[in-house]
Amino acid sequence: MNLLAIIIDELLSLALFVVLMRLLLQLVRADFRNPICQAIVRLTNPLVIPLRRILPPIRKLDTATVFAVLMIAFVLVAVGFAFQAFPLNGGIWIVQALLTVAYAILWIYFWAIIVYALLSLVAPGGYSPLQSVLASLTEPVLAPIRRLIPSFAGIDLSPLWACLAIQVILYFLPRPLFFAW
Repeated sequence: MNLLAIIIDELLSLALFVVLMRLLLQLVRADFRNPICQAIVRLTNPLVIPLRRILPPIRKLDTATVFAVLMIAFVLVAVGFAFQAFPLNGGIWIVQALLTVAYAILWIYFWAIIVYALLSLVAPGGYSPLQSVLASLTEPVLAPIRRLIPSFAGIDLSPLWACLAIQVILYFLPRPLFFAW
């Protein structure tokens, strides 16, 4: 790949990450007074606000943000196909975009759980905006695991099991052709 393709791929991957974080934080009902959440909202508003005028929410699902995530994933895949000179097939394009979103979600959760576990070891009981966002994001995943597998000698092993489960899913999920992470 040439330098231009790498730059475009990285910028689109970053855009996908930020808009996907907005969607995930909305789904877990994170505190949007948090400075990190506010920064994500400010970064994504130029894309999401115009879409909201066209796409109203369906119950508690922000369809504008979902559409923005899918739109960025489609563009990322289309750019990847264009720079690799692959023929653009609609079915493959849709599958690759959905795989890209699935991979991005899994990697976001994997790293969020790792960072959350490390922060809880370094500063247990402390407060930071990052720790608050990570708690909001990871607790819906970690809480069911905690109910199934109790802590061992006072150590919470749910992040370990969650990361292991994510890695198993990533192993069996077909890898997207143009995934930069």
